[in-house]
Amino acid sequence: MPDETAGPGVRTAGWALLGSELSVLFRRVRTWAMLLALAAVPVLIAVAVRLSARQVPPGRGPLFLDRVSQNGLFVAVTAMVVCVPLFLPLTVGVTAGDTIAGEAGLGTLRYLLLAPAGRVRLLLVKYAGAVAFCCAATLAVAAAGAIAGVVLFPVGPVTLLSGDTISVGESAARALLIAAYITVSLLGLSAIGLLISTFTDVPVGAMAATIVLAVVSQVLDNLPQLEWLHPWLFSHHWLGFADLLRQPVSWDSFGDNALLQGGYLLACGALAYARFSNKDVLS
Repeated sequence: MPDETAGPGVRTAGWALLGSELSVLFRRVRTWAMLLALAAVPVLIAVAVRLSARQVPPGRGPLFLDRVSQNGLFVAVTAMVVCVPLFLPLTVGVTAGDTIAGEAGLGTLRYLLLAPAGRVRLLLVKYAGAVAFCCAATLAVAAAGAIAGVVLFPVGPVTLLSGDTISVGESAARALLIAAYITVSLLGLSAIGLLISTFTDVPVGAMAATIVLAVVSQVLDNLPQLEWLHPWLFSHHWLGFADLLRQPVSWDSFGDNALLQGGYLLACGALAYARFSNKDVLS
């Protein structure tokens, strides 16, 4: 079924479909449960450090954990470091894997395709919903970490990895930059989830496959024997935001990460279109 010729009615239907998708996504109990679970991570870190009778030795635990008790602004950064390897990919995998397969499983995919938006725009809308969740997920971690840090610890100027000191306001801006970096890091995984979702009518299978691929990519990225493969893995730059904590900011890692995720987006998007445009939709 080819995509319809673009026109005013089709564009209007596309925007209406996007609004409906975002509305359905953020009205789901599952979505809010995942966002609350992510927000709980920085709170638990802050409470654990606050109640601990011992100072965290430098170099022990997650990155920047030893600085949390000295400056609450590090709670958000530490929480994002903790969430990147597992919790964020887990929730993004659930959301992205459910995009097409979830509609097929509910029996609503056929009715969505009757709308003048067409299959291409449906794919774009579903991916836009997954991206919106990526933004909400990283912001939930960053916001909860900032609030917990301000409430439980002293807050002041932050010393960067380069040795320079920046103000509280600029520190908050750097935390938002890190959140943006992590959001970009998850775009490739979202595209992979969308692609897998077009191959099955069982959303749980698509979710599980997406999450497993995220874990496998990180395992392969830690094997020195596969160093030649590392630059091609979508998880390779997930923790490469250290350059955002230097003065001046170096955008090299951000650019490399965006380029890698963009490549996965284009490749998986093309494959998803090839699969979905020729798929017989029976449900």
